[in-house]
Amino acid sequence: MTHAPPAPADPAPAPPGLAPPDPARLPDLTAALAARAAEHDRAASFPHEGIRLVHAAGLLTATVHPRHGGPGAGLADTVRILRVLGAGDPAVALVTAMTLFTHAAQARAPHWPAGPLAELLTEAAERPVLVNALRVEPELGTPVRGGLPATVARHRGDHWELTGRKIFSTGAVALRWMLVWARTDEPRPRVGSFLVRSDRPGITVEPTWDHLGLRASRSDDVLLDAVRVPLDHVTHLATPDPAGGRDQVGGAWNSLGLTALYLGVARAAQQWLTGFLHERTPSALGAPLATLPRFQSAVGGIDIALGGAERLVTALAEAVDAGRPGAAEEAPGAKLLGTRAAIDAVQQAVALVGNHGLTHHHPLQRHLRDVLCSRVHTPQDDTVLLALGRAALHRGAPNPLATKGH
Repeated sequence: MTHAPPAPADPAPAPPGLAPPDPARLPDLTAALAARAAEHDRAASFPHEGIRLVHAAGLLTATVHPRHGGPGAGLADTVRILRVLGAGDPAVALVTAMTLFTHAAQARAPHWPAGPLAELLTEAAERPVLVNALRVEPELGTPVRGGLPATVARHRGDHWELTGRKIFSTGAVALRWMLVWARTDEPRPRVGSFLVRSDRPGITVEPTWDHLGLRASRSDDVLLDAVRVPLDHVTHLATPDPAGGRDQVGGAWNSLGLTALYLGVARAAQQWLTGFLHERTPSALGAPLATLPRFQSAVGGIDIALGGAERLVTALAEAVDAGRPGAAEEAPGAKLLGTRAAIDAVQQAVALVGNHGLTHHHPLQRHLRDVLCSRVHTPQDDTVLLALGRAALHRGAPNPLATKGH
């Protein structure tokens, strides 16, 4: 039996009071996040104070639409925010990104029911409220490669009952709302995102995150054991359609926003590198390494690559905001170019300084570990190359009508 769909989202404004972003605070915010990034990395501890700073600067709710009392920041603004935060502490930036993307999706196409949306925004006016979509599972892996989730929503009269396990749940220990991707127990299953408050009985965060990079993101497992969810606390509940189109604009936010984050990491690595080259004066040289043409050329190459990637990401984000046809479809390619530039820049920095770059005493090894995480985000390089390669081959295929008779 298929149950009635949930009530539509309420477009009415939420209570006002969301602080607008304050650009003047960004440099100080980057410095404050960076001051404790190494500590949180070593302990793999969640940076609660960093999230509070982001909230106080008005950044955590920057993408809330004006109809809900928010500033309505677009993708270009979000790219700038995440690049700055990534240079300070990429774990803080990643957790922030997930919340910004959620608010942006609601701004583009209202889909949250009125009750939980009002609850979220009212609380967000007073304190940090983190939101993330929990989609990855042990058996399924990333859902973008196909398949149904093992997490099940069972209809129980006046509520749903959720049971399952989600892995790689960024910021799990600090989330207020979890968008749990699950399938129903109906004869013809539907899938959707169930809106679950983290204080619901039956939710356990299992500390499984022991990662090389972004250790402070606490992307732990979330276990759901018969968690009660009101019937209307679900979005996009529908029968899976393998031929259904993807949200290209939402994908562009993910691709460009996260690429900006890792470009921020690379800029932090470059900043440390230039400082080291100015300070390091070998006795045999009698002058700082920064005076040597070899190092000057290498730093120049890094600067060109990062600058080009930053301009590409920013320009494409502005094009997506403007609704330029085809702009969103270009975002995966920009992610590939931008993250490769970020990784190459940090790897070159490590190669330039040798052992100094890999010692825990210096932050360069942390920047290297963090920037490598850019490869795991959707869309991954292999899927980008495959899709773009097929498209290019299709464009270049000979026209049989044009060659007929020759």
